[in-house]
Amino acid sequence: MIEELEKKLVRFEELEAQMFNPELAADAARFAAVMREHGRLAKVANKYRQYKEATQQSRATRRMVVGEVDAEMRGYLESELESLQKRRVELWSELRRGLSGGDMADTNSLIMEIRAGTGGEEAALFARDLYSMYTRYAAKKGWKVEPMSISPTERAGFREAIFSLSGDGVYQELQFERGGHRVQRVPETEAQGRIHTSAATVAVLPEPTEVDVEIRPEDLDIETMRSGGPGGQHQNKTESGVRITHTPSGIVVNCRDEKSQHKNKAKALRVLRSRIYEQRIEKERAQRASERRSQIGSGDRSERIRTYNFPQNRLTDHRIGLNLYHLDNIIAGNLDEVVESLLRATNGDELPPPE
Repeated sequence: MIEELEKKLVRFEELEAQMFNPELAADAARFAAVMREHGRLAKVANKYRQYKEATQQSRATRRMVVGEVDAEMRGYLESELESLQKRRVELWSELRRGLSGGDMADTNSLIMEIRAGTGGEEAALFARDLYSMYTRYAAKKGWKVEPMSISPTERAGFREAIFSLSGDGVYQELQFERGGHRVQRVPETEAQGRIHTSAATVAVLPEPTEVDVEIRPEDLDIETMRSGGPGGQHQNKTESGVRITHTPSGIVVNCRDEKSQHKNKAKALRVLRSRIYEQRIEKERAQRASERRSQIGSGDRSERIRTYNFPQNRLTDHRIGLNLYHLDNIIAGNLDEVVESLLRATNGDELPPPE
């Protein structure tokens, strides 16, 4: 990990030097790319600088404690050393978390896709509940939420919900939400009070920039279609909806939430770019997942990662054996305890920083 942090710091300092190069300032595209990369690395690089400084101060103070003969001064130095060691542990834990997403750890924008699975209308209602849970959590964190494509059902459920989230630490905190989510509860339509099991899938896609993923116009097959919600008087009679097929990858994206065809196309391209990026980094993610010492698992979308049991007011995360008995509070958007538990499991926060 130290080697990885050193590489990031070296790259960060290289970018700092480039920013003062007059030749770079003359190239707007390159300058923008350098600024973006510099911004992504700033948080972890500055924190690693603080960690290195605290480590040096700790070593120097320890040497002074050993050589000090005055009891009062030794007591002061020992107290100072304790504070420095505590600060090192805090910084080390934050650095481990900052690297938990690999090369995507510094990504502050993602696209989340929630789809109803088995369970019919109850699965669609569960997909809507998940959307509400994540957007409420985002509001608490001060993140920006932008709906991309929502496909409602007649009974106000969601067949599919695609939306973007942006803000500090958004990918780092939500990266482990991808996978299969299962709900156990009594549907509103169940007269006998029987518990039904339904499911939904969640995909978490880091949102790349146009520099990260270049899409050639000749690789796109763009079709228009009618927009609209569940139907009836709300159905849009104009063809403002857009379907984009990326022929090299076979990825298809539909977007029809906006009344403007231009806006739907722009949103569809953002989703397409994220899916292409996700496809590209899948091998890297699989390799990283097999190497790290966490219990998070592969994160495959078909994998059942979590159960929401309403009769028992219980949430179970199967990857780390976590059971929490305040599901009503969690589904209301209070995900902090779940997120913290997953981060601790994958980061090995119990491990002390190297001396």
